[in-house]
Amino acid sequence: MDPVLSSVRLTVREAVHTLSSSEDGGCIVSTLESLKRYLGETENPALPAEQEEFARVHFSALLRCLVSKLSPDWLGLLPDGQLEELWASFFLEGPADQAFLVLMEALEDTPGPSFRLMKMARLLARFLKAGRMAAVMEGQCRQQAELAFPLLQEALLVRVVGLPDRLGNRLQHENLAEFFPQRYFPLLGEEAVRVLQAVVDSLRGGSDCSVSFVSQVVGKACVYGRQKEILGVLVPRLTALTQGSCLWQRVCWRLVECVPDRAMEAVLTGLVETAPGPHALSRLLGNLVLKSKKARFVMTQKLLFLQYRHTTPALQSLLGYLAMDSQRRPLLLQALKELMETWGSSSAIRHAPLDQQRYVSKAVLICLAHLGDAELQDSRDELLASLMAGVKCRLDSSLPAVRRLGMIVTEVASSRIHPEGPPLKFQYEEDELSCELLALAAPQPAADSPSEAGSPVTPVAAETPDKQTEEGGVPQVRPQGSDSELDSDDEFVPYDMSGDRELKSGKAPMYVRDCVEALTTSEDWERWEAALRALEGLVFRNPAATREVSVELAQVLLHLEEKTSVVGFEGLRQRALVAVTTTDPARVAEYLTSQFYAVNYSLRQRMDILDVLALAAQELSRPGRLGRTSQCGSPGPTCPPSCAGAPTWRAVVDERIRRKTRRFSKGSPRKGLAGSPNEFNAVAGYFFFPLIQGFDRPLVTFDLLGDDQLVLGRLAHTLGALMYLAVNTTVAVSMGKALLEFVWALRFHGDAYVRRGLLSAVSSVLLSVPAERLLEDLPDELLEARAWLADVAEKDPDDDCRMLAVKALLLLEKLRDKLLPLAPP
Repeated sequence: MDPVLSSVRLTVREAVHTLSSSEDGGCIVSTLESLKRYLGETENPALPAEQEEFARVHFSALLRCLVSKLSPDWLGLLPDGQLEELWASFFLEGPADQAFLVLMEALEDTPGPSFRLMKMARLLARFLKAGRMAAVMEGQCRQQAELAFPLLQEALLVRVVGLPDRLGNRLQHENLAEFFPQRYFPLLGEEAVRVLQAVVDSLRGGSDCSVSFVSQVVGKACVYGRQKEILGVLVPRLTALTQGSCLWQRVCWRLVECVPDRAMEAVLTGLVETAPGPHALSRLLGNLVLKSKKARFVMTQKLLFLQYRHTTPALQSLLGYLAMDSQRRPLLLQALKELMETWGSSSAIRHAPLDQQRYVSKAVLICLAHLGDAELQDSRDELLASLMAGVKCRLDSSLPAVRRLGMIVTEVASSRIHPEGPPLKFQYEEDELSCELLALAAPQPAADSPSEAGSPVTPVAAETPDKQTEEGGVPQVRPQGSDSELDSDDEFVPYDMSGDRELKSGKAPMYVRDCVEALTTSEDWERWEAALRALEGLVFRNPAATREVSVELAQVLLHLEEKTSVVGFEGLRQRALVAVTTTDPARVAEYLTSQFYAVNYSLRQRMDILDVLALAAQELSRPGRLGRTSQCGSPGPTCPPSCAGAPTWRAVVDERIRRKTRRFSKGSPRKGLAGSPNEFNAVAGYFFFPLIQGFDRPLVTFDLLGDDQLVLGRLAHTLGALMYLAVNTTVAVSMGKALLEFVWALRFHGDAYVRRGLLSAVSSVLLSVPAERLLEDLPDELLEARAWLADVAEKDPDDDCRMLAVKALLLLEKLRDKLLPLAPP
């Protein structure tokens, strides 16, 4: 055996024996100081071969011995903490990887809470503050492949990344702030930058290094869900360092390439979200998507089609990265084809959440902004077919947001895919989303800053030209000393003309029959408009006369078309129909429900019928309705002129008493509504049952279970509203049973608007039918509804459907709690 190595072993063995048995503080200090020469920290260091032998074979055993001796009595052998500082120096100055492993091993094995556990925790906090974690990772980066120890690297990797979890479980409430994930992982990112700087310096000096261990650390931290903490520090530093340095770019490329496949998705997702722009992302990744199949799948499939939570700047960075290199641009074109195929899929439109549809639409527009006409030339037919299929399905959707999304994307995409054709132009309401989508269609500026690379800011509208500017563009110069400001008309208060009404030559009808005649036969448009405006008031003031012609009047109003530009025509017609329905509810409701399933009606008329029935039912179920309806109609005197001359004697006496009485507290006067029966109780069946009976009978021009899903959704909402308004009525139980059967027949409908109506209907049943009757008459229906609601709340792609299902489940839970018998005391 080599005498040098045997002398080191003998020295360490004697030192360990002394430390284990001696109680003399001076002897312990001298022993520890003699061992420090093997760390190269003294004036007379040991030979390099001895230092290497000590670090490789004996250092861990010595540290375990020091940990075993840690106690208050042992540290008190010397005053002023001298022994503790000398003891801690071996952990802070020796080989970092072994010191870290021994510290973590001691922390995991030491029972707590105890003095030794807290001392070791504070020592580990000093270890982190001293930058020793960088030394741990750097030591693994400098090892040659043939000298690396896989088991040691795996043990280090698990403890480096899992340190916050392990110490949090071990220390519990006495955990130190340095070990919190919010502080530890940013520190780990800083240490990783230091290690990469050392690697770059070594490469410049001609020494070979590996970044594999740092890649594994970053990958495992991202898999643990700490992308924001570690990459939030790492990416800005690397973005600055790679700008103008090819060596740093190569190191970063290698850093991401060495990430294990199981962690590639987490790392790339974090980089895309954190990178300030496509240029920075390109410097960090290089042509990774061309070298790694896993990276290509994540960047071109997973982040585009299977995830939709990323922000618009992140999506711009991703697609801009694909567009920045000529070798990567074919991947961008292929991604556009697949995005358009998804955008045009009717199944995706029905089953994908609205947020995902917005995400795919943004991706389509960004791809079109990056691709040129020459690149789109060969794929125009394929892209145009997907575009036309998608816009057709979206315009048929029951959701306004889906329709508007289809209009915007089709306008922009058609102008790029088929520029020589006539431009498509739709009418839609502009909102924040539409402005953002239109801005994405423009080419993005090439910059790394978030303000430049993110969503472009909508330019501020141009200032209004000065009022003094003439049409020729030359501003008029105001003479000095002019009194024009004093003579301005702005000083005068404008006269209030808001209550003025335009004088009409025609006279408004005074009777309901005259209104019917004017609306059907009159060619005088002023008289026609006057009759329409006066009809609601006449119906309320003359209910007996209205009942004589109620069905005829409802028929006239249902088929009434706007012949002149009457302001608020739809509102006037609807209010008149509601007034007629509330005046003679049974007959008019029977007529309207029969016409809902009749032929030769437009979808607009059928939805008008549903709206009128719901509004009339709401009016009939409102308490105190008769007192209010008597006051409706055109204003007029409600008492003889003589009653306005002088107050009655009772009013005079009450006023004198009020003035002479002193009150210390006076609450706000409240006049309660007079009790009255629910008028909807007697006619609820006329409104409800005819509507629900014929939904599954297709007509030649009307098929609720086919293409007319918008009307089906409105029908479901209306039935739910009628059910809710029938609370406390005798027919509520029968209505609830029929409505649950209706819901059960359509529960798997593909349209989200229809499912929303069905879920609202279930909630209406739970709110309107008495709890006891629900469990007595509908127990099987409730069990089936509960299972269906739980499935919808968990799996439905529409956010509103999931929310409505959760609310219905909460109502079921309240129902169960209400009916549970009280436990005995």
